[in-house]
Amino acid sequence: MMSSLLCRTVCLRRNHQRHLKEISTVLSRNFADMQIPKRKSDKKPPSIVSWKSLALVVGVGGSLTLLMQYIKREKDMAAERERKRSLGKAAIGGSFELIDQNKQVRKSEDFIGQWVLLYFGFTHCPDICPEELEKMTEVVNIIDARKDTPNLQPIFITVDPSRDTPEAVGKYLLEFSPKFIGLTGSTEQIAKACKAYRVYFSAGPKDQDSDYIVDHTIIMYLIDPNGEFVDYYGQARNSHETADSIQFHMTKWKIANEKSLFDQIVEKTSPLLKSS
Repeated sequence: MMSSLLCRTVCLRRNHQRHLKEISTVLSRNFADMQIPKRKSDKKPPSIVSWKSLALVVGVGGSLTLLMQYIKREKDMAAERERKRSLGKAAIGGSFELIDQNKQVRKSEDFIGQWVLLYFGFTHCPDICPEELEKMTEVVNIIDARKDTPNLQPIFITVDPSRDTPEAVGKYLLEFSPKFIGLTGSTEQIAKACKAYRVYFSAGPKDQDSDYIVDHTIIMYLIDPNGEFVDYYGQARNSHETADSIQFHMTKWKIANEKSLFDQIVEKTSPLLKSS
């Protein structure tokens, strides 16, 4: 009886151990098959548009804009040159070499870089020349008083070189403005300057006192800093109308001759491209 009970207890223990072993095996397999969820990364997915790509797009867009502006400006300048040719402006103006009121030689090249308002007349003129020179003085003062506007150099060239010596011209012009530069010269030199600007002049008959009047063209000529004729103003224009027109031409010339950002880039990079 006792031995039978002991045998039964031993069998129960073995069965219990075997069940525990089976349960452990099953749990081990199930644990191995389980998938532990991965922790989400804090890193953001890469952006489609990066700073580099954005900078590239902006750079290319800016370059194209500058290129279009450069092409437009070149086109406008070509159209302006063609317009001048069609109006015959290229036929007006030219070089001269004369003597100023201080007996100094003055050439047309001396005024490159300046805006010039040029008038042809003579010191013995009774009324027209004084009126035009007074108006010319007013125009110069108006332009010089305006902000962001270049100064205007008034120049007087005589059409009566026989009587208008440097001393006579200097004394005459002081009655109007100290800014005036007065020019005279030989008959040939004056004739050459008048021909360049299409100025007509002709001395009339002398009276008992050997005095005479010189008939001549009554026009003011506007010359740009390149020494090229731009526009002219007759007696019909008053001082303010003339000044407004001159300022318009100054602004237009500045825009046409200023270097754009594209021009500056090309100028700086050209030596580098040639050396590479």
